[in-house]
Amino acid sequence: MEVTVKGMPDPETGYVIDLGALKDIIERRIIEKCDHRNLNIDVDFLTGIIPSTENLVIAFYDQLKDEVEKHASNGSKLYKVKLFETERNFAEYRPSDN
Repeated sequence: MEVTVKGMPDPETGYVIDLGALKDIIERRIIEKCDHRNLNIDVDFLTGIIPSTENLVIAFYDQLKDEVEKHASNGSKLYKVKLFETERNFAEYRPSDN
């Protein structure tokens, strides 16, 4: 999975978002909940969603958005999430308001 955050770097840190914080958010909000789980049964935020790559990338974006933007600098935004099914097959989600 690739996560892109868009915005202006903080003048003091040089970061749009601290990569350690971003990694922690992805780990807690996505990996811990989904890894080695039955996505149809075990993942609360996927209830009622067919777990295709296209649907998962949207659900993952929604799970990350608020917390990523809370930790990002200068009003930076979660721009897109790309989810790889294989090396050459992936789905990418970027809302039209980005």
